[in-house]
Amino acid sequence: MRPTVRRISLRRSDFRKRPARGRRWAAALGVGALLVAGGGGLAGPAQAMATASVPVDFPTHCIPPAIAGIPPIDGTTKAEITVDNAAPEVGDTVTVTYTVVKPAASNPVDLALPADIMTPTGKVTVGGAQSASITVAGPKKNTPVPGKGDFPSFSMTGTFTVTAPGQITLSPGDYNIHTSYIMELDTPCTVTNPPAPVSETIIATDGGGQVNERAIQLGTASGKAGDAVTVTGSKFTAGADITLAGRAGDTQTADTATVKADGSGGFSGRLTVNDPATTGIVAYEGGNWDAAKGAGPQAYTVTGGGGESPDGSQRLNSSVKAGTLSMVQAGDTVEMSAVDFGKGGASRGSLQTVTVEDYRGGPAGWSLTGKVTDFKGPGGVTIGASALGWTPVCATKAGSPSTCAAGSEGPVGSAGATLASTPNGNFTGGEFTVDARLALNVPAYTAPGAYSGVLTLTLT
Repeated sequence: MRPTVRRISLRRSDFRKRPARGRRWAAALGVGALLVAGGGGLAGPAQAMATASVPVDFPTHCIPPAIAGIPPIDGTTKAEITVDNAAPEVGDTVTVTYTVVKPAASNPVDLALPADIMTPTGKVTVGGAQSASITVAGPKKNTPVPGKGDFPSFSMTGTFTVTAPGQITLSPGDYNIHTSYIMELDTPCTVTNPPAPVSETIIATDGGGQVNERAIQLGTASGKAGDAVTVTGSKFTAGADITLAGRAGDTQTADTATVKADGSGGFSGRLTVNDPATTGIVAYEGGNWDAAKGAGPQAYTVTGGGGESPDGSQRLNSSVKAGTLSMVQAGDTVEMSAVDFGKGGASRGSLQTVTVEDYRGGPAGWSLTGKVTDFKGPGGVTIGASALGWTPVCATKAGSPSTCAAGSEGPVGSAGATLASTPNGNFTGGEFTVDARLALNVPAYTAPGAYSGVLTLTLT
């Protein structure tokens, strides 16, 4: 998207001394909405030296489907991470299985739910010698759930490539339960205080081979047949043609798309997935899949289709339209305090509040940066741009999927600095307010008069 630019004029009117300023949770039509179960002890700190897989408990924040008409509810999830290779070499691909032993949910109604209507997807957090977020997905398979009964355990799988030797930790992350019964509904559950405790630790060794650092991330881990999924990649060959493709086990499907890597080896493209047998998505350079020049598979599951609707029922279809990334500011001028001619010091003020609205609903985060011109005064006298410093502050509106991080305190300058940002993730967005305390360091005996500079903010 094109950067959004706003200009804020900073003016210091004079150098005279101024005084300081001081659930109800309805399961309409038997759609299988989830009710979070309370209670249960929480796990303590992860054991850094653990070498075997262990189940862990962690607090979970679940958002019920909108049709339920109730606010989010908190509960406890018990989960375990296992791998197919606990002692890999650098360059090896490790298969990870994320098993939710006990979901933070149960059937809230007396109506029994049939078998094979639940499709789980999720994330596994990689830490230690390398950092990554693994997409995992499970099959559309579950045992029948009796009325008011507990939801069953389920498992999801995914893969990652070992890129560094040493101890690598694996922790359960956010997960989503998609139900296909009369209506298509999602119940996302997030880790309340990420990361969750470590469940599995593996020790990687340096095999001496060349490491393929190419990586991809999916905008979502599931979708109906015919939906398009956003695929972003990094560390591919600059300018290379990249093939995006669906995989059904070890076989490539007919679902493909082509994108071109930018100058840094990154790309973003969309792949339409039609084959219901799809279990993953890959990206690669060249005419055919080559693990040495590709990345993935990242787990992906085709959802949808609840069978024939019962007599007397109606299927209700809805959609959510993606929006834009934008910002508005409370004003375009900041009046800063005056300083004495003979003393100099800090001319202070506060940035006009900036509100960032990220309604895209995809995997990308955002960054708000600023740069400032020299401050021009009487008779051609200037105060350099490097004299302006700021202390950023950023707040996240409750319910936003992303969390805003304030930039570092320090000089702004003509080269610019970060005011605030949110990271990339599986699902991002929200509303954020950004402020900053400003201080212009004015040298002693600077010529009296008004000085003005322009601070330009850019949102990308």
